[in-house]
Amino acid sequence: MGDPARPVTPVAEQLAALVADAADIVPEHALREKLELGRPLRVKLGLDPTAPAVTLGWAVVLRRLRRFQDLGHIAVLIVGDYTARVGDPSGRSEMRRQLSKEEVVGYAERLLAQFRKVLTDERLEIRRNSEWLEDMRMDDVLGLTASTTVAQMLQRDDFAQRHAAGAPISLMEFMYPLLQAYDSVAVRADVELGGTDQLFNLLVGRQLQRDHDQDPQLALTMPLLEGLDGVQKMSQSLGNYVGIDEPAEEQFGKLMSIPDHLIVKYLRLCTAMPAEEVDAVERGLGEGSLRPNDQKRRMARLVVDLYHGDGAGAQAESRFDILHKEHRVPDDVPERAIPQEARRGSVVWLPRLLVATGLASSNAEARRAVQGGGVRLDGAVLDDPQAEFEADALRGKILAVGRRRFVRLV
Repeated sequence: MGDPARPVTPVAEQLAALVADAADIVPEHALREKLELGRPLRVKLGLDPTAPAVTLGWAVVLRRLRRFQDLGHIAVLIVGDYTARVGDPSGRSEMRRQLSKEEVVGYAERLLAQFRKVLTDERLEIRRNSEWLEDMRMDDVLGLTASTTVAQMLQRDDFAQRHAAGAPISLMEFMYPLLQAYDSVAVRADVELGGTDQLFNLLVGRQLQRDHDQDPQLALTMPLLEGLDGVQKMSQSLGNYVGIDEPAEEQFGKLMSIPDHLIVKYLRLCTAMPAEEVDAVERGLGEGSLRPNDQKRRMARLVVDLYHGDGAGAQAESRFDILHKEHRVPDDVPERAIPQEARRGSVVWLPRLLVATGLASSNAEARRAVQGGGVRLDGAVLDDPQAEFEADALRGKILAVGRRRFVRLV
């Protein structure tokens, strides 16, 4: 790309690449004006570590940030380790549970490695907003509150709906947009990225920058990605997500479960398929000349290849067919010794066994899987979430959760 300190791609080409599929650009003319400055732009994306996985929904904006990087601009990734403790009210119909500092730190460590699956280390600046927010004095905080009014806050759809319904809104929730906005001041952002539910917060950042005599950032939002249910935004708390760090077979199987009406949207926002090819798929599906199942498989292969390497999608598809068409257990089931932490003497408790072998993330999730009929031992459904087994009786058996996760106990 030549000198990495200076973008060399013509402005018109950069503009076309950066606005493709975007939902909002505010103000509309500002991106061209900033690109015409001829210097690397500081492009901010703030993500709060409130859950352990980077989902395909998060990856939509992460991949747009990567596009800025590839064009010679600086990605400023804000890990919201302070704002995560406050809790983002965006899109919420009720108050969010506050997280402890320890929970947030644990999530942040897990997420940073996943961010690097999308972003390049070149032209990457990673900051934690506790750097400037944790030591704020009371007069600094009061200064932030003077930049906006309660009436302006209540213009937000989520706050307006809760206020009209008589649902509580805490003053801490009112503080969240201001704290997130101050991140833009702290890093002197030229551009801020987010989902469409973040537009209000991004615009507050513009106001705070003006108040601090900075050239205000432009706000660029990407569409929200519906989850596997096809209705609600992809969310770890709802369980309707695909994580970019999940095994290839898990990703492929989950993606095959999305409703047909989302195939084109997932192709546009979750893969690197050129726009003209996606347009052709959309026409073919509309005309009936293309089969939805074929295009869903194509989309799932592309997503898996993106995060696991070329060819991983085809391998995951083959394994998917073994499980779902031929109803066979794969030959390469991983073996796991029965972990000591799952035992109480010679007795093994089923939920703890599922967690210790990596088939569930918590005892609560394990119990839900059992109650939902999704746990099998050598093909037999287990329906008692408190079931216990003699360890010797489990050796050599295949323990399965759902249709894609297996271990052979040894």
